[in-house]
Amino acid sequence: MEDKVDLDLEDFSSEPVFDSLVKEILEQDPTFLIGIFVAIAAVIITIVFFKFFFGTETKRSSILLVGLCDAGKTLLFCRLLAGKFTKTQTSITESSAPYKAKNERGTTWTLIDVPGHESLRPQFVERFKAAARAIVFVVDSAVFQKEVKDVAEYLYSLLTDSVVAKNAPTLLIACNKQDITMAKSAKLIQQQLEKEMNTLRMTRSAALSSQDGSVGASVHLGKKGKDFDFSQLPMKVEFVECSARGNKGEEGPADIKALETTLAKL
Repeated sequence: MEDKVDLDLEDFSSEPVFDSLVKEILEQDPTFLIGIFVAIAAVIITIVFFKFFFGTETKRSSILLVGLCDAGKTLLFCRLLAGKFTKTQTSITESSAPYKAKNERGTTWTLIDVPGHESLRPQFVERFKAAARAIVFVVDSAVFQKEVKDVAEYLYSLLTDSVVAKNAPTLLIACNKQDITMAKSAKLIQQQLEKEMNTLRMTRSAALSSQDGSVGASVHLGKKGKDFDFSQLPMKVEFVECSARGNKGEEGPADIKALETTLAKL
C-alpha cells in the first residue's frame, strides 16, 4: 500500500501541469497580458487611494454647533437646515440632521446642535468631538463683553483637548446677533478672546505646576513663550459675523451667508 501511494505522488509531481500553464500564458497576445497587469494595478491603486484619502475623512463627517446658552445655536441650526425662523428654547439634548453645503459638490455633513448648558455640554462634546470635521463656536455678540470669560474658558477646554488638537477640525467663530445695535464686531471679539485666553493659559499652567511640579499632560495652547493668538493653532480658524434672526425680523431671511460660504469650503 505504501509503495502504491509513493508511486502515485511521484507520477502526479512529474506531470507538466505547471509548465503547461506557464507556456499557455506566455503564448497569449502581449496586449492581453498588459491589460491584465494594468487592471490589477488599477485595483490596488484605487484601494490604497480610498484608504488613505477617504478612510479617516469619512468618519469625521460632522459639524458641531457649540457655545454658551442663548448664543443662538438652535436658531442657527434651523436656519442652516431649512432657512426658516423657528422659536427655540434652551436645549437639554443634541439635535442632528443632514446638512447639504452650498457648493457645486453638494457635500453633505451631519450638523449637530450641542447643548450649551455648563453641566451638559462636556458629555456631548466628549461624545461627538472625534467625528468633527468642523466646530462652529457660536458667540452672542450683543452680550459678549459680559460673557468673555465664560466664552474663553469653554473655547480653551475645546482647544486643549487632545483629540481636538490631533484631528485639527476647522474652527469657525460665528459672531452671532449682529442685527443688534450693541453687537461687537468679529475683529474686536477675536482680540479680546486672544487676550483672555492668554491670561487663562498662564493661570491654568501655574495651577498645574503648583500641584505636582509639572504642567501635566494636557495639550499646550498656542506657542510657548509667545502671547496667544489664533494663528498659532494647528487648525484653520476663521471669524465670521452673522445673524440667525436677520435684520428684517422673524419673517425676513437670516444673515448667514458668510458662514455658509465658509462651510462650503470644507
